[in-house]
Amino acid sequence: MAFKFPSDEWVKEFARQINSSKAYEESGKDWEGDWIFTVEADDAYPKAVYFFIGLYHGKVTDAALIESENAREAQYFMRGSFTTWRKTIEGKLDPIQGLMTRKFKLKGNLAKVLRYPRSAKELVNCVLRVPSEFPS
Repeated sequence: MAFKFPSDEWVKEFARQINSSKAYEESGKDWEGDWIFTVEADDAYPKAVYFFIGLYHGKVTDAALIESENAREAQYFMRGSFTTWRKTIEGKLDPIQGLMTRKFKLKGNLAKVLRYPRSAKELVNCVLRVPSEFPS
């Protein structure tokens, strides 16, 4: 079964993949910090969408599609166009490379994020395991 991106079901499946990853549990065991991700509208998708992922010591504490960037408290905010997110989900763009090339924008402690490269890589591995379906 494929999960439509972006949707609450997709976000919950991403969280399930993270919580079942022993590699993420180990690499993120010292991480504390919640994220809000913004999928910005572009030519491929007509509206902005927001989702929340709570991360604490290698596990997801909560995950949901939310109504705005201000709907929850978070320490980190990452935004990019729908097309940029799709490339990441399809494994065509590394999110750290996306940050460095400004395809993604990050609000939060970048130095802390960069201290956890293995955790970031494991999160990408988890997102790649989500069977994703995109609007045409």
